[in-house]
Amino acid sequence: MILVTGGTGLVGSHLLFDLINSGKKVRALKRKSSNLDNIKKVFGYYSGDVEKLFKKIEWIDGDVLDIFSLEDAMKDVSEIYHCAGMVSFEPGNEELLTKVNVNGSANVVNIALDKKIKKLCYVSSIAALGRAEHDGFVDEQTHWVSSNKNSLYSVSKFGGEREVWRGIEEGLDAVIINPSIILGPGNWNSGSSRFFTTIWKGLKFYTKGVNGFVNVRDVSKAMVQLMESEIKNERFILNSENISYQNLLNLIAKYLNKKPPTIHAGKFLSAIAWREEKIRSFITRSKPFITKETARTANSDYRYSTKKIEKYLNFKFIPIEKTVKDNAGLFLKEI
Repeated sequence: MILVTGGTGLVGSHLLFDLINSGKKVRALKRKSSNLDNIKKVFGYYSGDVEKLFKKIEWIDGDVLDIFSLEDAMKDVSEIYHCAGMVSFEPGNEELLTKVNVNGSANVVNIALDKKIKKLCYVSSIAALGRAEHDGFVDEQTHWVSSNKNSLYSVSKFGGEREVWRGIEEGLDAVIINPSIILGPGNWNSGSSRFFTTIWKGLKFYTKGVNGFVNVRDVSKAMVQLMESEIKNERFILNSENISYQNLLNLIAKYLNKKPPTIHAGKFLSAIAWREEKIRSFITRSKPFITKETARTANSDYRYSTKKIEKYLNFKFIPIEKTVKDNAGLFLKEI
């Protein structure tokens, strides 16, 4: 039996499809209030037998902060994919980020050790990696440096990773993945999928910052391959390409047949934008698309090396243009 935490998220829902579609016996942890419609929606992107596949998932109500529910979830489990986590760059969420991403991961690791789980895969983030000096490439050996420039989210993911490394020291076999910004279909009003919704509505501004981007299908594929291999106690960056936000937005506009952003938003305009967005989100009681943290990142230059995963698994990533084209096609079918 395989346990998946965070199965209702972007990565988790795609992972569930890949595992079930390959005939694996899967149990998924969810909150009582979770809406499972989005998982069926994701399954529908890749299969005509949605209900048949969906019914093969054994659902269990619980939470990574609820030790007793985790103990129940891990009964007769041999492998765990720990995808559950909180993503937020909004001020004021530090305590909740720590609880979910650090304490929650500690709970999963502790019970996995107690249950003698065969192997665990932890979904971390490039946010948990250090930053390369002199505009070089970040790799798995780039050391974390404490700084006030680190976002609360990155600090929490780094803390979550430390819990997994602690578990490894105590005898747990595990692999850690550090995906870059994940692009994939599902909830078009959440996470990086909002790039498509925002371009569709008409986005005038772009930044020239550079970051890594990866297809969610590649993330799921790499996780399964790593878990089914003899590889253990290693971390791997998952990144298709390092491209500018301007190029990414232009590609999305191209495949949505929309006008691309034309106004360069440097640090000054970006600072105005995140403040205006903060006011808008407060009035509308919605999540801001731009925060102080994301505005700073969008004007920074971060590049990531994937030599390690390519060496260990001979892994080939889906090009970002194909990723954008495919996701845009799915988006257009739903509007």
